[in-house]
Amino acid sequence: MPAVKAANPKAIFGPEAWAEITRVSRWQGIWLVIHAWAVVALAAFGGAWAWQVHWALGLSVTPLVLAIVGGRQLGLSILMHEGAHGLLHPNRTLNNWLGQWPSGAATGSDLHAYRAYHLTHHRFTQQPEDPDISLSAPFPTSKASLRRKVIRDLTGQTFYKQRRAQIMAALSGSTVHRGTMARFLVVQLILLAVSLLFWGWTPFLLWLAALATTFQLFLRIRNIAEHACTTTGSEDPFTHARTTYANLWERATVAPYWVNFHSEHHLFMGIPCYNLAEAHALLGKGGYHPRMTIEPGYRAVLRRVTATQPA
Repeated sequence: MPAVKAANPKAIFGPEAWAEITRVSRWQGIWLVIHAWAVVALAAFGGAWAWQVHWALGLSVTPLVLAIVGGRQLGLSILMHEGAHGLLHPNRTLNNWLGQWPSGAATGSDLHAYRAYHLTHHRFTQQPEDPDISLSAPFPTSKASLRRKVIRDLTGQTFYKQRRAQIMAALSGSTVHRGTMARFLVVQLILLAVSLLFWGWTPFLLWLAALATTFQLFLRIRNIAEHACTTTGSEDPFTHARTTYANLWERATVAPYWVNFHSEHHLFMGIPCYNLAEAHALLGKGGYHPRMTIEPGYRAVLRRVTATQPA
């Protein structure tokens, strides 16, 4: 099928506004990577402190810790996505390093492999050639089906399945998978060393538990919200993705670093994540919101995708 139709920014934004919202900062991407790791450290070491105070306190705060750490793990994946678009830093070498090592490697992804298929996703969004079509094709689905997926995520089954496939691919001789697995293990060893140096095993175990549970769930919800049950077609670029308004808790978990403005990202993939909210506001002022797929929150998205028929 033909590639989906692209939006023309010159017909939507003035030249000054377009230049402003597409400017890639020299410090903002670096700060976001630092921010993600700072939140992980505070949550993981805070959780370890709670366990040291009393097992009952540790047990009570662990779900919150896993949610916060899992949200920042998703945030690191989002920042790798930014790097795949060249939006973490204007220097290409530094952009790629930021997207590959402190972002992508932490959760077991490869920047360059991701970039190749992700740009294909943008070109053929929701078309048969879209490599991400399997993420949205099963929807709408039943609440029972979604519940089973949530259970698989939160019990570590999804994590085990993905890591097992990655290990088998690496052992079969895939250079890309060997490199990805090697970087993933290097980062985990660094995190383990830092954990043991400052507090013992607990912070690292909390990181690993989040990676195997909450991260998987938040990643799934984010993927569902972006394209499931949208009216994507090749003729209208404003239908290619969904924007979901996110409250503070959603921004801490399923929607870090402005990833909820996904329609704006598909319309203009050269806009850095930290400018997507401004792009959304400008589109509203221009009267484009009625043409877009916009939901008031992630609960509304989940209700929509578990309807018996698409709304």
